Amino acid sequence: MSTNQSPDMFTAYLLLGSNLGNREVYISTAVRLIEKQCGKVVQLSSYYETAAWGNTNQPSFYNQVLVLQTTVLPISLMQQLLAIELEIGRERKEKYGARIIDIDMLLVDQLVIDHPVLQLPHPLLTERKFVLMPLAEVAPHLQHPLARKNILELLALCTDTLDVEKIILKQGLGG
Repeated sequence: MSTNQSPDMFTAYLLLGSNLGNREVYISTAVRLIEKQCGKVVQLSSYYETAAWGNTNQPSFYNQVLVLQTTVLPISLMQQLLAIELEIGRERKEKYGARIIDIDMLLVDQLVIDHPVLQLPHPLLTERKFVLMPLAEVAPHLQHPLARKNILELLALCTDTLDVEKIILKQGLGG
């Protein structure tokens, strides 16, 4: 894969999250597997810690946004990401339940996709501060293809009241 972006290269913005076990290790493992199987990781946000969204009776999450350069088409990429979740040990028991790893595809370039396996942009992206904060760190001026606002503008408009805190983790643990 060349370092220059070609017309058949996509830029995907992914959100990684974990709220069980060693959250940092699960996220860094996901980053390594994504880079090994899907393309080149070109940027990572800081880690952010937030209370669980949706089902609040569970441990807090670590979240991180990853920017990926890939030649894999978005629906195939989503299938690969789901397989990586399984490889790490993800079990889907309940919607918004606790999980060792969660990988969400937020945006891929300016694509709009409505498919049973994948919706782009992620339908809840604009409603979740824990998504917008790390995304704003790596791509503040990235335009949302439907809302027609950039990530900083969407963050300013977001009404999500969950506390989201940028955290500093010890270096050298799996990443």
